[in-house]
Amino acid sequence: MSAEVKPGYKQSDVGVIPKDWDVVSLGEIGQCLIGLTYSPSDVQKHGTLVLRSSNIQGGDLAFDDNVYVDVEIPEKILVQENDILICVRNGSRRLIGKCALLDKRVVGQTFGAFMSVFRTSDSAFTFHQFQSDLIKRQIEENIGATINQITNANLNAFKIPFPTDPRERVAIASVLSDIDILISSLDQLIIKKRNIHQAAMQQLLTGQQRLPGFNKEWEVKRLGEVGAFLKGSGVTRDQSSSGRLPCVRYGEIYTSHHNIVRVFQSFISKEVANNATPLKMGDILFAGSGETKAEIGKCVAFIDNFEAYAGGDIVILRPIDTDSTYLGYALNTQEICRQKASRGQGDAVVHISANALSTVEIKLPPKGEQTAIATILSDMDTELAALKNRRAKACDMKQGMMQELLTGRIRLS
Repeated sequence: MSAEVKPGYKQSDVGVIPKDWDVVSLGEIGQCLIGLTYSPSDVQKHGTLVLRSSNIQGGDLAFDDNVYVDVEIPEKILVQENDILICVRNGSRRLIGKCALLDKRVVGQTFGAFMSVFRTSDSAFTFHQFQSDLIKRQIEENIGATINQITNANLNAFKIPFPTDPRERVAIASVLSDIDILISSLDQLIIKKRNIHQAAMQQLLTGQQRLPGFNKEWEVKRLGEVGAFLKGSGVTRDQSSSGRLPCVRYGEIYTSHHNIVRVFQSFISKEVANNATPLKMGDILFAGSGETKAEIGKCVAFIDNFEAYAGGDIVILRPIDTDSTYLGYALNTQEICRQKASRGQGDAVVHISANALSTVEIKLPPKGEQTAIATILSDMDTELAALKNRRAKACDMKQGMMQELLTGRIRLS
């Protein structure tokens, strides 16, 4: 038995929508354009920018990885302001459908054959529909079985709810665009704060800039002089969710932790913990295995005072009379990473041992200065984390509002 439709609404091909809305296919309100096919010999240092998947990052345009061509380009595929650029073919299935609303910066440029442009007079409203769960489901239903792609015929056939009053379409797009502006401003602030943090690390951890009140000489020590080394012991992937005791596995040092262990991803049972290595507050955890020498030995500081464990392929440094938070930052600087890379062994899988790490040299200020530097950097990290949390909440808010506004569940007066 179907659910009752409340007054003022109707059942449609895309679900329940307001009675005064229509369901339209994209082909009814605009046109899809196929991108430019070019050869490697057409690529030049200068010329017409070819927009590709890499030029879309986080729903916006990015220009870190550009390709230019010097060829005759049909006027029809020179992009216009408010075109919607869509990734329609990619080696990664999850990237199919990612899109960006084009602006004045790229007017007169073009786009590649693995991309499409959707051109419509209702681009602001339609762009948000492209980010909706409804379009994502239609992409998933139409994506190729052997090739990760959707065709222009697929796109033209996609259906969306469509307010018949253009003023309502404008109002919905305006509300959602305001949230996009908020998210974009947070992105810019995060980038700015991250750059400040990186500069502070470079200056403070190398002694280029000294904090007021500190002027004693720094010492050069090998890590073997800083503390004692020990090894983590095996925790399998299946065991990583076997209980409630927090655990760090070596792969998580690359993917989930940065300088300091803040949030755990793995939790093991007491039985598994019997075969794992217990951590102590202040331990430094190095990834003993990795894919490249450049990243080998990435490390994090465990600075909490509760029961936790380390899995296998983790090398643990237990410092003596050294600020562990400071080490968590200092041991990931470029100079230290170069030393660790030179000591990595292997090709397909790179390993670094406790003996090799013990020879790494680090410049250490007196402990009081270590703590002062660590406090500044940790406070910066906390501020960055708060901004990222605000951004995540803004993204969640947008998703919720899209679900309500783009289906007409909430009407704007």
